[in-house]
Amino acid sequence: MQRSLQSPAVAVAVLTGFLCQSALGQDAQKQDAQKKDATREAKGVPPRATPCDYQAHEQAGATTIAAEFTGHALPTPEAILSTEDYVVVEVGLFGPAEARLKLSFDDFSLRINGKKMPTPAQPYGVVFQSLKDPEWEASIPAESKSKTNFGTGGRGQSSDSTPAPVHMPIELKRVMQERVQKASLPEGERALPVAGLIYFPYGGKAQGIRSIELIYNGAAGKTTLALHP
Repeated sequence: MQRSLQSPAVAVAVLTGFLCQSALGQDAQKQDAQKKDATREAKGVPPRATPCDYQAHEQAGATTIAAEFTGHALPTPEAILSTEDYVVVEVGLFGPAEARLKLSFDDFSLRINGKKMPTPAQPYGVVFQSLKDPEWEASIPAESKSKTNFGTGGRGQSSDSTPAPVHMPIELKRVMQERVQKASLPEGERALPVAGLIYFPYGGKAQGIRSIELIYNGAAGKTTLALHP
């Protein structure tokens, strides 16, 4: 008689424990997935299969310097970002088997429209201030992009009728900055082949560029590449 009274209680306890464990397991999986999403690192720019896959390539000693001009676009592996204040060049460096080379953005400069003094490359951090995500910009409703008109003198519309400006979330800014950091040309001694982005100040329209020369002067030697605007 005692056994029959205890059996339903035992069954309920077992079922409750199973459901709790199942819920805990689902929560743990969900938390793991969220953690992986939050900590997923941006990937660097992989070198292309050959130097011929870039716009131009030239020899500097035993190293082949290859490059492609991307204008104001920053082609990271995860997304194409943009900046209005800088132009970008994707470079790839190739060498003999097991070759290594000391790299720096300081090795590069850019001559735009035949100017006498070429523009030196800048560290990746300078582009953060003007960095944009075109996909995020496109997702903002048009009315939210409008600016407050301070010239109306308060006539014709109330201050409440003007939409508040939409600011990019700080989390998204950090993600973009991490992508740019990872996609930039790595520094220091590196195994070849290696690739990355380098940045040059230029606030004009890319359409206004008639000629571009990328100048390399680094550990491998010296060379100049004629790129396509």
